[in-house]
Amino acid sequence: MKLNKILLSAMMLLGAVTSSAQESDAKVAYDFNPHWYIQGQIGGQYTLGEVKFSDLLSPNAQLSVGYNFNPTFGLRFGANGWQSRGGWELNKTYKWKYNYVAPALDLMFNLSNAFAGYNPHRVFNILAFVGGGANVAWGNDEAATASAAIGQTEFPYSHQNLAYLWDGTKVRAFGRAGLGLDFQVSPRIALGLEFSANVLNDRYNSKRAHNADWYFNGLAGIKIALGKTYSERTIEAPQPVERIVERVVEKAVPTPAPTPAPVVERETIRRDVFFTINSFKISPAEEVKVKELADYLNSHSDATVSVTGYADAGTGNNTINDRLAAQRAQSVLDMLRSKYNIKESRISTDSKGAYIQPFKENDKNRVSICIAE
Repeated sequence: MKLNKILLSAMMLLGAVTSSAQESDAKVAYDFNPHWYIQGQIGGQYTLGEVKFSDLLSPNAQLSVGYNFNPTFGLRFGANGWQSRGGWELNKTYKWKYNYVAPALDLMFNLSNAFAGYNPHRVFNILAFVGGGANVAWGNDEAATASAAIGQTEFPYSHQNLAYLWDGTKVRAFGRAGLGLDFQVSPRIALGLEFSANVLNDRYNSKRAHNADWYFNGLAGIKIALGKTYSERTIEAPQPVERIVERVVEKAVPTPAPTPAPVVERETIRRDVFFTINSFKISPAEEVKVKELADYLNSHSDATVSVTGYADAGTGNNTINDRLAAQRAQSVLDMLRSKYNIKESRISTDSKGAYIQPFKENDKNRVSICIAE
């Protein structure tokens, strides 16, 4: 009785270990959730000019609200502003500052997700953006004072006397582009740095230079997502593909002298055609496997082949991976048909995207699994 209990306990323990191992083979996939976010930033600005760099630095801030449509693209609306500076080096240095606010709409690109695939747990994300809006400027009194002082000098070119001097409130269109780096603190909170170049017409800093005026912003801030940014789902581990040997028994025609019936064995073959990341082109090394399939089909006139395309879950998103998996299966079909003259009626194709991962190693799941029988 004691021995039976020991054996029963051992079997239960073995079952638990086996169950745990099977569960560890299952994978978790992440689906992006479109979401809103708010963002606050503060930093500094350099207004391009002809005086010392330090004389053209001023404070800057930005408040925005945005929406991410998918892992790669989003829109952001915000208002940037505070202060810009101007200057002119003549017989002495003349400096002035003025205020502005610039509402703008930006198209946002997550370069990390676009090139390395969506990963909600990635710590650093590189962003790019391009956009534009209206710059509303006011408080240009210091430029007027400088213009009056310059007009009293006899220094060459002083007759220009800030030819584009403006007063009151001025509204000018501007465009901008920039890069950002987000450091993810949690799924909903990220700290970030952002740098942008902004361009306006020649009248922004009151000086006539016959070229565009520019200012450059450097900002640091926080971004807070309003809602869940992703959801999880479990992908069960696929059942291992079994090696199948089909035994075909052919009846011999009876003869007066009985002879043993010949036994013909035909082995089912499997070839895994691997691809590089984000590609469905068959390399010369992998084409050897396609030729082996073709040779088998030519040797067995009644045989057929099934081709199933896959993509790895570690990169891309469901839309990209579904397309890649189908293209990888189609590439094998096209090569069998066009290069090795295998009739399309003998080839069946399927696509599993990245929902099923045949291999534990992520990179091996960029594959078309081909079984001929």
